[in-house]
Amino acid sequence: MSAVHFTVPAGIDDPARPSGGNAYDRRIARGLAAAGWTVRVHEVPGSWPSPDARSLGALAAILGGIPDGASVLLDGLVASFAPEVLSCEAGRLRLVVLVHMPLGQGATDDGAREREGAVLSAAASVVTTSAWARRALLELYSLPTDRVHVAEPGVDPAELAPGTETAGAFLSVAAVIPGKGHDVLLDALVPLTGLSWQCECVGSLERDPAFVERLRRRVLDSGMDGRVRFPGPQAEAELACSYAAADVLVLPSRAETYGMVIAEALARGLPVVAAEVGGVPEALGRNADGSWPGLLVPPGDPAALRDALRTWLEDAGLRRRLRVAARERRASLADWSTTASAVAEVLQGAAR
Repeated sequence: MSAVHFTVPAGIDDPARPSGGNAYDRRIARGLAAAGWTVRVHEVPGSWPSPDARSLGALAAILGGIPDGASVLLDGLVASFAPEVLSCEAGRLRLVVLVHMPLGQGATDDGAREREGAVLSAAASVVTTSAWARRALLELYSLPTDRVHVAEPGVDPAELAPGTETAGAFLSVAAVIPGKGHDVLLDALVPLTGLSWQCECVGSLERDPAFVERLRRRVLDSGMDGRVRFPGPQAEAELACSYAAADVLVLPSRAETYGMVIAEALARGLPVVAAEVGGVPEALGRNADGSWPGLLVPPGDPAALRDALRTWLEDAGLRRRLRVAARERRASLADWSTTASAVAEVLQGAAR
């Protein structure tokens, strides 16, 4: 029987701190266990990705307690900031680093790029969550191509969302932080106040309270109070209800490695309007006939997003085509067992 030690940031099960990375880690742990692996999850305390000496000491103690020759899967949020710890263990442990977001991509901090490069060079293998991320790492660092792999996120089957009569139920699912582009979304919605729509922005409000406050002032000042809501994070059942009540998912992110919420929307037959960044085109995907189940716009461009949302609201023919494409794409989405199998294959290869 195969065994793996999975090292993750503390709090990945905290419902107040939902994230795609946390969800991915949980599903991989469960998927490997379901496939017969012995999985021991080690939660590392500390303020990752800004660890202090105590956090680094905790990681060192965890890794130091793992027996020689064991396979260790490390969340990149922990691993990429601790090269001094991992370099000491790389000779006796089979280290596999799971990169949710390449730190060096667009980084202005050369130190972050150097730390990540050192960690990935020391690892036996690297897992990324999109082909885009794999290409980014290979461009950033001198890594052997056969050591960098892709395990795209899976998705759970879901009931089709029925849609509303007005088609104006917009849904955004992301932590409310600048990188997710909620400011771009509000700027795009202001010129559309004469049309019928509502927008629910589901996601953590705690990571950047000052940004959240600026958004709320913007909503009030522009007369969108009551039309744009920030309900905070939602548990699985509540979030499923939000998807079921929506007509379209809107994701105006400035950066995304993949965009798990896109697959979650498509699983319900919901079209997507998203910024064309990172692995978003992969998550959206094309159907066999070449059709996209959504619209892609340049990142950080409120006018382009406004035009896409206006077209969605005013063009019934476009809505029909996108809904058909979304329902067709729904059938080709991979499940989480496929993701876990891809990770298992990497772990087995690293152990040889």
